[in-house]
Formats: sequence, structure tokens, C-alpha cells
Amino acid sequence: MTEHDEQQRRGGLTDRLFGTAARPAAAAPPRAVPEVPGSLRWAALLVGLEAVALGVLALVWTWLVFTHDSVHVGRAVAEVVIIALVAAGVGAAAVGLSRAASWARGAVVAAQIFFGLCGYVAAFEAERPLVGVPILAVVAAVIYLLATPESRLAYFR
Repeated sequence: MTEHDEQQRRGGLTDRLFGTAARPAAAAPPRAVPEVPGSLRWAALLVGLEAVALGVLALVWTWLVFTHDSVHVGRAVAEVVIIALVAAGVGAAAVGLSRAASWARGAVVAAQIFFGLCGYVAAFEAERPLVGVPILAVVAAVIYLLATPESRLAYFR
């Protein structure tokens, strides 16, 4: 028996220093996918539409920043970035709602409170009911859909 064969039998230097490689793991059992109630799916759809609307707003805001003269271009670009980040966050929350993820409900409720305040200001204080009332209607629909018993019970399974 040669020295190399002896090392292979005992393991190489790295095997002796760090241990041998682990055996391959067994296949993971399939994950149980929770049944998502219809009201939660509708809420996810509405929140997804809000995310799309915010994305369109970010694109329009970008176009306005670069086609009009602005004294504070840096601030305007920062506003575009903030709107885009909010759109991405709301979109992620919509995906989370569609999967009944536990983290998504709180994020969506917080976003709806913010959107409700924006809708109220647009409808009543800025006297733009054509903008504010639809925002308030969507917010009310999402909050209602999240408050239905089947949506609440989806998080306790």
C-alpha cells in the first residue's frame, strides 16, 4: 500500500483538519401551501393596483422633473426615488398578501392609513374630489377585505 492510498483511506490533509464532507441531505418534505381566502386575494389585487398606480406616478414624476425647469433637481429626483421605493414596498406587500404571509397584513394596513390621509387631503382640503374620493374608496375596500372573518382567520392557521 502506497502512502497516497493510505492518505485516501485515512482522508486527505483537509479532511483531517476540517473533517470530511457531510452526506447529502435528504429531500425536504413538500411545504404545505395555505389556502388563501377570496377576500385576501381581492385585497392583494387592490393593493397590487395601488403599487402599479404608484409606479406610474413615479414615471410621470420623472418625466415632469426632466422636462420642466426645476430649481431643486436633487430634491425632485429624491421624491421620484421615494415614490418608486414605496411602489416597490407596496408591491411586495401585495405579493405577501396573496400568499397569506404574516408580515404583509401590518404593512398593508399602515400603507392604507397613509393613503387614506392622502386621499382625505386631496378630496377635502385640496378640493380635488376626483382624485381623493377614488383613493378613499380603494382604501376602504382594502381595509374591509382585510377585516373580514375569513381574512383574519387565514393568519391563525
